Amino acid sequence: MTFTQWFIFFIIIQVVHGLGTWKLYQKAGRQTWEAFVPVYNAVVLMKLINRSPWWTILLFLPIINLIMFPVIWVETARSFGKNTYTDTILAVVSLGLYNYYLNYVADVKYIENRDIHPKSSSGEWVSSILFAIVAATLVHTYFIQPYTIPSSSLEKSLLVGDYLFVSKFHYGARVPMTTVAAPMVHDTIPGLKKKSYLFNDDKTKNKTSWLNKLQLPYMRIPGFEKIDRNEIVVFNQPADTLLDMNNFHPDRNYYKPIDKKTNLVKRCVGVAGDSLEIRDGYVYINGVKNELPDRAELQFSYQVELKEGKGFDNNIIQYLATRYDITDGIYSTRDNKIIIPAASDNAANQFKNHPSVAKLTKLVEPEGEADPSLFPHDPQYQWNRDQFGPIYIPEAGQTIALNLEVLPLYKRVISEYEGNDLKVQGNQILINGEVATNYTFKQDYYWMMGDNRHNSIDARAWGFVPYDHVVGKPVFIWLSLDKNKKLFDGKIRWDRMFTTVHGSGKRVSYLIPFLALLIGWFGFNKWRKSKKAKEA
Repeated sequence: MTFTQWFIFFIIIQVVHGLGTWKLYQKAGRQTWEAFVPVYNAVVLMKLINRSPWWTILLFLPIINLIMFPVIWVETARSFGKNTYTDTILAVVSLGLYNYYLNYVADVKYIENRDIHPKSSSGEWVSSILFAIVAATLVHTYFIQPYTIPSSSLEKSLLVGDYLFVSKFHYGARVPMTTVAAPMVHDTIPGLKKKSYLFNDDKTKNKTSWLNKLQLPYMRIPGFEKIDRNEIVVFNQPADTLLDMNNFHPDRNYYKPIDKKTNLVKRCVGVAGDSLEIRDGYVYINGVKNELPDRAELQFSYQVELKEGKGFDNNIIQYLATRYDITDGIYSTRDNKIIIPAASDNAANQFKNHPSVAKLTKLVEPEGEADPSLFPHDPQYQWNRDQFGPIYIPEAGQTIALNLEVLPLYKRVISEYEGNDLKVQGNQILINGEVATNYTFKQDYYWMMGDNRHNSIDARAWGFVPYDHVVGKPVFIWLSLDKNKKLFDGKIRWDRMFTTVHGSGKRVSYLIPFLALLIGWFGFNKWRKSKKAKEA
């Protein structure tokens, strides 16, 4: 829905609330009009049910309000003496309309200064769990989100098995657009393998269903940083049309809301306004070769020709594993050659001196050899993963000349990301029914790539990443597990725990200072409680 439609819906809800509670407000000693004034009526209601006025804010936060509304309905009934399990069930299943029965039919009295503490252990548990979920959802949505590195596209900066904290507030927390969803999960409920949200995903069905109308327009709380070139960023995959994030087989008839598209982490090698080109796998920005941070290591595929009489055996694999850490995906060809899918230039330069190696060749696709699977998926652009561009990255407010030659580069931006009706009639381009010879972009875009240049599905496959798809900035590695090792055989990468994602120089672990601070905190609390007990 648009902002206007949401405003009308909001007013309707206020009227429904006022009509269902105005007598209850009167019985609590308040004025009738207080039940109808938007926002203020919620502040007054919090006082009536003996809860903090701050609860009002939680009622207006998407996802969190799905938990808070049933709580408020139940608390309202209990504030007027309706405490039985039947009252609780009726308040919830009626979606709050039980208040109409209390307002117009039931003979109820307001209980002032009601004891809000649960009367049973089960009630205590339910209350604790609900508000733990609310607090965790609040932190997860607007402050810090945990994230796991699933692929090797950013090795050696981020490793498979790294567990990250992703900051939402650096770039500004995005308000959830999908309003009806399970808290603290992404697009799939773990274990059930079911969607975690309500939405009409099938494009062949009615795209204007009431479920889709519950989507909020894009909004973002102002952040204190802009995305800098070469920063590692978590974002929603723009071209994601997958059933769930664990099933990477595109289905163009399946549509997902922006905030439920698959979360990915890549390096932002190009920002809005840049002109980007890839030559032999290296990125050039505005004609200058992009210099990566010292912690980053580009990786490419290599072909190894062995010397005569030197076969491909476990000794070679072991050497690669222990000396250069480049074991994943190594295989041999029939002509006694080894293909290494991913190795840094540094590792390759050292390995070429191995006594079994006759020749080491970086596998780079030549210029003019087109890869049809890459953006912009148009035969007039003869680009591949190593030879790509030049291409202009759109910047908000900037205008480009629009013709049939450049249209493939920006067609998806104009139509899908910026919501215009785009058509081509003969040699003319029509935007929203009018002939267009230029176009002004509405938001910033970015170019996200993996450091593992030959083993990364990134912007070369789908193109630009809109700013409204940006999730946050990874800031901290709190745990790192090696999936190929056992628990007591180096599975935990201790040297990576409690290290920063960005920064220069060798990683420094803050695990010991953290543990010392944690022990000190527990010790202080214990001493404080002991002191209070003695004073009592």
